[in-house]
Amino acid sequence: MIDGLVVVDKAAGWTSHDVVAKCRGIFGQKRVGHAGTLDPGATGVLLVGLGRVTRLLRYPGAHPKTYVGEVVLGTETSTLDDEGEVTATHDMSGASLGDVRTAAERFVGDIEQVPPMVSAVKVGGRRLHELARAGEEVEREARTVTVYSLSVSDAADPGVFTIEVTCSAGTYVRTLAADLGHALGGGAHLRKLRRTAIGRFPVAEARPVEALGPDAVLSPSEAMRGYAVVTAAPTVAESVRHGKVLEASVLGVEGEGPWAVVDVEGALLAVYETYDEARVKPAVVIASA
Repeated sequence: MIDGLVVVDKAAGWTSHDVVAKCRGIFGQKRVGHAGTLDPGATGVLLVGLGRVTRLLRYPGAHPKTYVGEVVLGTETSTLDDEGEVTATHDMSGASLGDVRTAAERFVGDIEQVPPMVSAVKVGGRRLHELARAGEEVEREARTVTVYSLSVSDAADPGVFTIEVTCSAGTYVRTLAADLGHALGGGAHLRKLRRTAIGRFPVAEARPVEALGPDAVLSPSEAMRGYAVVTAAPTVAESVRHGKVLEASVLGVEGEGPWAVVDVEGALLAVYETYDEARVKPAVVIASA
C-alpha cells in the first residue's frame, strides 16, 4: 500500500469522487480520499490522499485556498454558476471596474455566508445538493468565513469581471459572486472557477489525472507542508510510535499545534496536538509501533 499525497489538477466535468475512483485504479488500492471538494464544473488543485495519509487530509484541507474565476453581472442562476437555470436578470451595464472593486472591499475579512443549495452541507441529515435535485429548498444558517484577499480586474467580455480570492476553508466562491452582484444593486453568477492553490500546494505542482503515477506521490511528511515540524530523538520517537501522551517539554514544543513529528530521517511518525497546559497528545499516528 502506498502512503502519500497527490496534487491533482482536476479537469472540468469530473467530480472529486470521480478523481478518487480513478486514483484507486491508478495506484491499485482502495484506501484513497480527497481534501477540499471541487465542484464538477471547476478545475484546479485537488489534494488526494493515499493509504494512511487519508487520515491526515483534514490538515492540508484546512489551509486557505486561492481561486480565480469570472463574475458575470446581470444574471442570477439557480446554482449561482453558469450551469444553472436563469432565475433573474438585471441591467448592470453601468457597473464599472471601480464600482466592482469598491463593492468587493466589503467582502474582505470575516463575513457571513449562506451555503448554496448545491453544496454538500448537511441539513437534517441530508446533503443540500440532494435536496436541490429533488426540487426542495430549505433554510440554511449563515456561517462565518474569512476572505483574506479579493482582487478584481476586467475580463474579455462586457459586464464580466475576473476575481482572484484567497479564503478560508468552507468559503463558497459562487456565493461570493452572487453576493457581490447584490451589493452592486443587481445580481451575478460565477463561471470558469479554477482553484490555483491550497496552502503551499500550488497548481504549478499539480498533474492531470492522466499524468499520475508513482513519481507524483509526495511523502506523508510533505502532506503536512505548512505546519510546524518537530524532530523526535530516537528515545522520544519510540513513545510517539506508540501514541503516548507526552509532556510538551519532552517533545520540545510550545503553543497550540498541531505539530508534524518526524524521526531523525525526516519520516512522519505522527501529528500531535495540545492535550492540556503541559501535555500534548497524538491526533494521528502514522508510523506503526
